[in-house]
Amino acid sequence: MANSSVDLTAPAVQRLPGRWAPAWVIAFVALWPAPGIAEAVLGLGALFTVVRLLQLHFNGGIRPLLSIPAWALTGVLFMAYWLPQALSAVDAVDPGKSWTKVAAALRYLPFMWLVAIAVATSQRRRTTFTGLAVIAGVWTLDALAQALIGTSPLFWSMDQLKWLINGHGLCSAEEVAAADRLSAVFGPCNLKFGQVLATMSPFLLFFVGTRWGRWSWLLVAMLIGVVLVLAGSRASWITYALIVLFSGWRLLGAKWMALVLLAGVVGLAALGMGASQVRERFSRTAMALSGDASGVNEALSGRSQIWGAALCMVREHPINGVGVRDFRLAYSGCDPMPERTAVWGASPALHAHQIVLEILAETGVLGLLLWLAGAAMAIRAWMYAGKPARERARPAALALAATVFPLNTHLAFYSTFWGGVTVLLAALFAGALLAEEQDVSKPGVSSK
Repeated sequence: MANSSVDLTAPAVQRLPGRWAPAWVIAFVALWPAPGIAEAVLGLGALFTVVRLLQLHFNGGIRPLLSIPAWALTGVLFMAYWLPQALSAVDAVDPGKSWTKVAAALRYLPFMWLVAIAVATSQRRRTTFTGLAVIAGVWTLDALAQALIGTSPLFWSMDQLKWLINGHGLCSAEEVAAADRLSAVFGPCNLKFGQVLATMSPFLLFFVGTRWGRWSWLLVAMLIGVVLVLAGSRASWITYALIVLFSGWRLLGAKWMALVLLAGVVGLAALGMGASQVRERFSRTAMALSGDASGVNEALSGRSQIWGAALCMVREHPINGVGVRDFRLAYSGCDPMPERTAVWGASPALHAHQIVLEILAETGVLGLLLWLAGAAMAIRAWMYAGKPARERARPAALALAATVFPLNTHLAFYSTFWGGVTVLLAALFAGALLAEEQDVSKPGVSSK
């Protein structure tokens, strides 16, 4: 293999996107509570990356900003996400809108390059992962403040700024009154906080555990856990339980990890007795024990009805599905209980709330096979990577694996927001796992 040693102090290599990629990624994540602005940052980052890579390419022969395996895995993971969407658009319920979304989703590929570049060297990776840990920490403290004083300082600040700009708040009075859980910086009209914090928690837990040891890890894990229980999303509880189990097992050992899990169950029960939103989740979950189909549906917040509709769509469109984000359009024709008002109201369900059913219903068997192929390539890359590579990619790997864990309920992976979160985690995983440092032990290769 040819020697790829290069002077990283050369001006051409220091230029964007590599130098500023971490700041772009951190800004994108920090702006998630303002989805429109975050999406603009994603789009501009993708466009900028394309322009700069073309400039660097035509300026003559500088070393790629990613290793060849990282370029390849990033592209494979993008295709596993994007190709099902393209195939489903062929005979989608709304073909015009579906093809528009297919074209718009192409922005994810250069954005994934940008994210992978942000973690392709030890210095950039340290900056990026530290920034993500700080964001998760600030959001946790903000949520604790809301639990204590009744208002999220970060959301209040954003809301006041919105009032100054156009005389309107971020949320309507009805949305504020209807909010039944801790919403923190995301606000009562965007109740995604629990799932987002659970997904990003590995970056904070690994950051704290690596620098300050097990007791600091335990404290931070407890604080995040309290916030997530109060946030009331049962899906986030499962996601976070997986993250705590796998991140804590290596740090604490089996005996201490068992004690932590026991303490978590006791703490959850105690919070359930004191917090009304937690009691409501417990009461709703207990309805599943009734053995009655309607009780199970109520316990699952109407999801069994949604899943029945999803299975109907799979039967009627098995090859390539009804089309990405066309679940809502096909729902009325597949509603298993059309005579009843759904738990969530009179509107149709927007997505399947479960990753496997979402992929099958919206992209069919072809889509599921492509997703499985992408997962297989990611697992293969992990299995063949050396120990140093796995260590540096572990926070992103755990965040990605827990987010797509199939035995859970989920946000819509083909929605603008959660799709952006998913491709971000995939690119962080690919870029960190296959960074140049993994080749340091191979002859003729420099990780300089």
